[in-house]
Amino acid sequence: MHLNTEQRQFFQDNGYLTINGAFTDSEMDHAIEEAGKWQQDFVDNMSSDESHWYLDHATKLPEQLRKLDNPVSQKEFFRKLALSPGILELVEGLLGQEAVVFFSQIFFKPPFGGGPKPVHQDNFYFGPDNLDGVLTLWIAFDAATIDNGCLHYGAGTNKYGIIEHYAPGREPYNYQIPVPNHVEMTPAPVAKGGISLHHGCTFHQSSNNTSNRWRRAMAVHYMRKDVKLTAPVFHYDPTRFVKAY
Repeated sequence: MHLNTEQRQFFQDNGYLTINGAFTDSEMDHAIEEAGKWQQDFVDNMSSDESHWYLDHATKLPEQLRKLDNPVSQKEFFRKLALSPGILELVEGLLGQEAVVFFSQIFFKPPFGGGPKPVHQDNFYFGPDNLDGVLTLWIAFDAATIDNGCLHYGAGTNKYGIIEHYAPGREPYNYQIPVPNHVEMTPAPVAKGGISLHHGCTFHQSSNNTSNRWRRAMAVHYMRKDVKLTAPVFHYDPTRFVKAY
């Protein structure tokens, strides 16, 4: 896979890009199966602190996680997805250098539940010393639609720098920003097996899943190999970093 001139310009102007057909339905079915097994194992062994952080309280499903952290560093199947040659060609084509996966997440958004993720910027969480050196890849295990909670982006907000965020007292993981009136959050549906790429400063959010379908996905956060996380909100363990080469 490679970006054409039009796609590259769209990303530079808007701070995000959606590409369908990156992975097969079979690969995504396998991803769903692997994520489900990992979730069950995690739930069976999680501590009370982990249950507060990871359980999805917006769904009626018992012991449903909202996410799992670091699949790329912990599970070979997900590492192969993130480091597949076609994906690396896209990521490094936008970053301009060899990439390092420094964090990754699997998100579970179950039917008739799966809470929203407010508007935020990834670079606020990560605190890189080069704002243009971080890129997020979002892989749709299921088709992501407006009804089941696809991502929404603020076009052009990749040029805003980092905006101050705040987190509700009971949700320390949910840093967010008030959206200026002039910024329109545009939905970006993705077909099963499709991907979205976005700049670390691009405003983005997802809504509740109001449908009868799952919306599972993996977010992979890459940085250029010369970038340092100098002011992160949370700790990102360097032993979890995965080099592409």
